[in-house]
Amino acid sequence: MKATAIAPSNIAFIKYWGKTDEALRLPANGSISMNLSELQTTTTVKFNKDLDEDTVFIDGQKTEGLKKNRVTQHLDRIRKMAKINLGAKIVSKNNFPMGGGLSSSASAFAALTLAGATAAGLDLTEKELSILARQASGSACRSVPDGFVEWLGGKTNEDSYAVSLYLPDYWEICDVVVIVNTSEKSVTTTEAQKSALSSPFFRERLGKINDKISLLKKYLGEKDFPKFGELVETEALEMHAIIMTSKPSYLYWLPETLRLMILTRQWRKDGLAVYFTLNTGHDLHLLCLQKEVEKVVRLLKATGEVKNVIINRPSVGVRLVEGHLL
Repeated sequence: MKATAIAPSNIAFIKYWGKTDEALRLPANGSISMNLSELQTTTTVKFNKDLDEDTVFIDGQKTEGLKKNRVTQHLDRIRKMAKINLGAKIVSKNNFPMGGGLSSSASAFAALTLAGATAAGLDLTEKELSILARQASGSACRSVPDGFVEWLGGKTNEDSYAVSLYLPDYWEICDVVVIVNTSEKSVTTTEAQKSALSSPFFRERLGKINDKISLLKKYLGEKDFPKFGELVETEALEMHAIIMTSKPSYLYWLPETLRLMILTRQWRKDGLAVYFTLNTGHDLHLLCLQKEVEKVVRLLKATGEVKNVIINRPSVGVRLVEGHLL
């Protein structure tokens, strides 16, 4: 009873922030994202009748505490669905830094969902996988379908899931991930979201979010990159404004993050079509068309602010592979 899956991380164009149900991770609003070709998690799950408890290895290190508990809790959901009572060994590896705001939990739990469900003998539809992945990490549901994805917020467990809007080859857009620091962020996204409703701007955001989603889908459908980029950049700042004004307040940016945001706007004034976005972390995402990638990377490296640059294109979602990690 063993299976291995690879899942991409994703970058949200319209962000998910705040929950209506903490246990089920039902979002306060829907969101739109793109799966990323070069940010991936590979996970093998093997159920074994000789194991009394789960053992978890992430990037070569045995994992205990909160991280292990989240894995076990998710496997418990799978075990309940499959009607089995077996311990498991889980080996997972990432090809990008964890904890800096690159949505490693999205790729991690999407991969764990498919590998775990398959190893347990379940044959789930894409919708069922997305629903299951969401319960472990909200953004993981978006890493299940291919390409450009919409997470339908929903009101219940059954109607909150992600669907593909366009396949990966729909648009030659690139996400240049900028690693400014390899350390983990001080506050997890899960923890920060608990105070979302305390921001004085949260309700105002919710009142306009559906119109914003419709507008983003319009620009995406028309491939209107300037309008698309402007909306995505504004959306990122809006989410962080809520994070900064919640109680308690959180600040994810580092000095390098802010300097690169300012530089991105200067490059745009100079005629380069590039826009920034970011998740809950210090690492930045720069969006551009494929024809501009080399220039964007060259400018980034010249700043002296970056530890690494990872060029991503739209990606397929989670899938099974034969190369097991154990």
